[in-house]
Amino acid sequence: MTATTLHEPSHREALWELEAAFERGDLVTLFGDCTVEYDGRAASSLGPGARLLVLKPDGSALVHTDEGRTPVNWQPPGSEHRAAVRDGRLRVRSVRTSPAETLDVRFAAVEHLAAYGVTGGRAVEVVGSEADLKERIVADPGIVEDGFEPLATERESEAGPIDVFGRDAEGRPVVVELKRRRVGPDAAGQLARYVAAVEREEPDGTEVRGVLVAPSITDRARDMLAEEGFEHVAAEPSDGDGE
Repeated sequence: MTATTLHEPSHREALWELEAAFERGDLVTLFGDCTVEYDGRAASSLGPGARLLVLKPDGSALVHTDEGRTPVNWQPPGSEHRAAVRDGRLRVRSVRTSPAETLDVRFAAVEHLAAYGVTGGRAVEVVGSEADLKERIVADPGIVEDGFEPLATERESEAGPIDVFGRDAEGRPVVVELKRRRVGPDAAGQLARYVAAVEREEPDGTEVRGVLVAPSITDRARDMLAEEGFEHVAAEPSDGDGE
């Protein structure tokens, strides 16, 4: 198991590590002096105190105190973790769109931050890489859809290299963005930029399709894909055992 730990980090140092950990799909723990606000089906507020915040890669968020085995506040799987530095505090939010709920934890000081690459029970998703997923799709294009023909990997565009570029059964260009873990709206936005870049290359009026391949996506990412007319295909990298 890989781990990154920070002792008494500055807010900026903690923010940078949180953003990297979210991208890696790590399990994160933060301990420090914080306030907690919940707004959703009800509302609650906790004043300043030393608490433990646990952020899981499936979207779960749990706030623990020094008493009891259950969290005093929590968000379920499917929520989206976000972090920022605002007004001299590290602000960590867990946001759920359906139903609308927000858990807002604001740290005056972080005593300890740790990010763990936990693999127990989720080895395929964590151990596998986007390169593994790319190889699977090239070997079996039907993972994307029947009739899909991959033409290039890491295809250059104005927006950067496209993971897999190909055409569907009707000959339309298809941009495929690959992610090895659950992702949020940033991945949908990245796909939109690649599709826009290809549209500028193609003759006017050409329909360019976008497909996001990832084990799962947040509700907000799903909404963004629907707004753009893009699609999500649920698939994971192989676990490297040849199966």
